[in-house]
Amino acid sequence: QVQLVESGGGLVQSGGSLRLSCRASGNFFSIWTMGWYRQSPQKERELVATVTSRGTTNYADFVEGRFTVSRDNAENTVYLQRNSLKPEGTADYYCKAEGIVVRRETYYHTGGEGWGRGTQVTVSS
Repeated sequence: QVQLVESGGGLVQSGGSLRLSCRASGNFFSIWTMGWYRQSPQKERELVATVTSRGTTNYADFVEGRFTVSRDNAENTVYLQRNSLKPEGTADYYCKAEGIVVRRETYYHTGGEGWGRGTQVTVSS
């Protein structure tokens, strides 16, 4: 099983910078894709960005270069960077792991997904 712990959220003024971190731990060999989703009271949970273990990134259309996702495979940690925050960025941000690879006796099993409990980001005007 995989456990995801987010950190770095909090209250930030508009125009400020923020970096969210999510570290995965548990009984697994690797994780194919890790990423970030966000949810506000006005909207359903939506994709922000993902990155694979090989460095391939995927961003939602609304990001438009405002977020940067990165990953440290050795530490099983994914980051989400934003240097010019806007009030629209206020939301609960959730870390997701997909394609959890478990090493078995004769093969590797890949499947399943996990969610972190989320971290709140509030951007004030």
